[in-house]
Amino acid sequence: MKTIFINGCFDILHRGHLELFKYGASLGDNLIVAIDSDRKVKETKGPHRPVNNIEDRKFMLSCLRYIDRVVVFDSTEELENLVRINAPDVMIVGSDWRGKTIIGATHAKEIRYFERIDGYSTTKIIESITDR
Repeated sequence: MKTIFINGCFDILHRGHLELFKYGASLGDNLIVAIDSDRKVKETKGPHRPVNNIEDRKFMLSCLRYIDRVVVFDSTEELENLVRINAPDVMIVGSDWRGKTIIGATHAKEIRYFERIDGYSTTKIIESITDR
């Protein structure tokens, strides 16, 4: 069985996320998606995030046919441990991570970069709502 690993906040789902999950599912048999806890999202994205709490984000992701398992992490150490335990064949990260340190990369057989899809961004969605 070929395991694929993706992680992120996935606060407000949009087409870019779905294309990422579809791509991930096409590469293997077992797509694991790790999501940041509410505390970690607030720490990295700011006090008004997440928009959707961890239970809702986990539920929405669990309902997608591309995803086999959703797990939650609360720190970089927990994320590193999740990648180590699952030892994915492929870890997919956004193309904006090229040249940067990828947490857990040493435990994945291969790192693949997913090009962001123009126009799709949770931050842009939030800004378009709040700027009205």
